[in-house]
Amino acid sequence: MRLSRSVDMTEGPIARHLINFAAPMLIGLIFQQLYNTVDTIVVGNFVSSQALAAVGVSGPLISTLLGFFNGFSTGATVVIARCFGARDHKGVQNAVHTTILVTLLMAIVFTGAGTALAPALLRLMRAPDDMFEEASIYFRIYFEGVIGLMLYNMGAGILRAVGDSRRPLYFLIFSAIVNTAGDLIFVLVFHMGVAGVAYATILAQALSAVLVLVTLVRSHGDYHLDLRRLRIDLPTLKKIVGIGLPTALQGALTSLSNVFVHSYINVFGTACAAGWSVYGKLDQFALLPQQAISMANATFVSQNLGANNIARAKRGIRTALLIGMSCTAVLMTPLLLFARPLLTLFNRDPDVLYYGVMFVLYISPFYLFACVNDIIGGALRGAGEAMAAMICMLSTFVVSRQIYLFFISRVTDSPLLVGLGYPLGWVLCCISLLLCYRLIPWEQKQAQRQSGMVKTA
Repeated sequence: MRLSRSVDMTEGPIARHLINFAAPMLIGLIFQQLYNTVDTIVVGNFVSSQALAAVGVSGPLISTLLGFFNGFSTGATVVIARCFGARDHKGVQNAVHTTILVTLLMAIVFTGAGTALAPALLRLMRAPDDMFEEASIYFRIYFEGVIGLMLYNMGAGILRAVGDSRRPLYFLIFSAIVNTAGDLIFVLVFHMGVAGVAYATILAQALSAVLVLVTLVRSHGDYHLDLRRLRIDLPTLKKIVGIGLPTALQGALTSLSNVFVHSYINVFGTACAAGWSVYGKLDQFALLPQQAISMANATFVSQNLGANNIARAKRGIRTALLIGMSCTAVLMTPLLLFARPLLTLFNRDPDVLYYGVMFVLYISPFYLFACVNDIIGGALRGAGEAMAAMICMLSTFVVSRQIYLFFISRVTDSPLLVGLGYPLGWVLCCISLLLCYRLIPWEQKQAQRQSGMVKTA
């Protein structure tokens, strides 16, 4: 008899569930982040500063297109977790097969859009001429193999929805090792430059997708994937879209807003753009613990609301906030003290380091606000309130930030003041999400959900 890898979070100690679930997810996020980080380290040390800036400038563009898909993935994860918590075996099956088929269809669209729009998007970002060609190459190759990333993320989301965060971790570790080895071989041995690191990335992502799909096919739980039963169940898709579409729009538009931030930074030259890119690598790693706690809490909230336990879901949110903010506060200290040595891992150009250290020292103290945003936003999506989270985040991350950048760029030529548009968005979003969380009538909405489930049954 096979043992189930799924975890029921509707019973047992809350903190233990969150930590046990988040810990492998955190390690997984670290290895996932290593994909682009290793690319950055290799090109920054063995190719050129222009190649470093080219990989960095491609990051927000890639995030814009993938932000939409990841929002859809969040909707699928919430629906599967809620069905799992409610012991709705058929609902889990419908959601699994619907999400995998839709992922395959979306991958075709994303591949075409990414490769076709690369030059136009880079021009929109005002990428300097000396990095434009290399950035185009990296971006185009990346999206030629984006199907691997999309299938891995969706398959891993299915496993996490039922409480299995360990196997996605193992697959990420394996693929990160493949990516690192590929980077070194393609760049140092075959001298392929940015094209080499892009090919290494899509190869590693393809292997991780194969591993997660084989796991789903060979599983014996409710989340078993039968490729012959792939079809779109319209009622299930409607639920996924109801949660996922607002999150998808939020992710895509927020990332698009970051594209414009990067375009304002690019005006200050290649050294400043490269400094912003290497700051971004430290930034992304520092924010990973709160993201892992947020995803764990979203699954926790979804399962407990599926089991009609509102009080336990709320306790989980408070516990997640405490854990997440504590981890963030601990990480901020070495980041502030050792900013320059950490940045030298990516590049040793004095001008690049000057800008990178400046951004780290002035922006990282605001990470506590970003932590609240991640956890409360994830909790709202787990509760089915994705539209509320989307409105809060878009109005602050996109609208307020762009208004600030528009005016600040006309009254100053300081890249630091431009960069501070990031924490401004975090602070405003934190305030709006906390107000939204307090105003939502949780008990009334849960009663409506239960009524809907009874009518459907």
